[in-house]
Amino acid sequence: MSKFTLLIIFLYSITLYSSDLSSQRGMTNILGPETWSRCSDLISDPKSESYELSYLRTKSMPLSPFAGEYKPKFLPASSMPNTVQIFTMDVLNENVNDGNQGTQMDALGHFGHLDNPWDGKSEIDMSEVTFFGGFKGEEVKPTTDSPLLKLGIETVPPIITSAVLIDVKKYAFDNQSMSAGEYVTIQDVKQSIEASSLKSRGIIEGDVVLIYTGWSDNYQDPDESKIYYSMAPGISYSLAKYLASKKVIAVGLDTPFVDALADPNNPVLPPEGTPQNMAFPVHHYFLTQAGVHTLENFNLKKLADDAVELSCVMILPLMVRGSSASSIRPVAIGVPKS
Repeated sequence: MSKFTLLIIFLYSITLYSSDLSSQRGMTNILGPETWSRCSDLISDPKSESYELSYLRTKSMPLSPFAGEYKPKFLPASSMPNTVQIFTMDVLNENVNDGNQGTQMDALGHFGHLDNPWDGKSEIDMSEVTFFGGFKGEEVKPTTDSPLLKLGIETVPPIITSAVLIDVKKYAFDNQSMSAGEYVTIQDVKQSIEASSLKSRGIIEGDVVLIYTGWSDNYQDPDESKIYYSMAPGISYSLAKYLASKKVIAVGLDTPFVDALADPNNPVLPPEGTPQNMAFPVHHYFLTQAGVHTLENFNLKKLADDAVELSCVMILPLMVRGSSASSIRPVAIGVPKS
């Protein structure tokens, strides 16, 4: 029995053990021996390389304005009396909402749907909120200070499956990085697939879709320009529905959001068909309707430079009970073409 077969059996046992979470897992319910086995050839190919898809976490990296300040604290080395060993310790973050900073993935409980628009003044009435799977607000977050009791990041299984890189910068935007407020459309994706090595394969059920826009050119550490998080390109609402129809597991971009955010000095109207009363309609659709996880701040440049358009991706969120998101260290394994 091969080592890869043993790995498949081990992962399958984890899935069986956690089968009671199926109502909270959305498209990750697709994961299993069939999707894991797609990695076999890529992992065993002697020409394959591994690719880090995350950024180094530092206190000077670009920070989300919607999350707490990232404040790692490194403590003095310590020891115990009459011993010859020392140990070092640190506090990963003194603040809250750490999972929403840096390279991350969102839990399905990150977004909910209100029956009526919030007035911005009163406390949100959770009895008027519906989450993915029809879970009501009181079931998911019964009090203001409670963790997510349903749909938290701990419900996400290990994501090990095939990933497709859609290089829209190269194939749809003439090798030019996308601008803030621009939308990746269905046509952009189809054009990019047609021109790439994915032409005969396309996007299949169980894939993770990674879209390279080139916006990561603005990612700086230290973040002196403050451009990266202030605006960004994103995907159109119609593309979100198209990708969900393909039954993909997750969608990630080299941007801070999967949604587009226009330059405040150069506003852009969203494409026709985009829902009203939503600041982040793509987030909303993926997380509350489709059960597709959103991946943010992915470092895709090296993958794109090497034209690794099909890879095995491994994404393991932290097992943090009740959290709406998690820092991740995603890795792709594939054969460089250039």
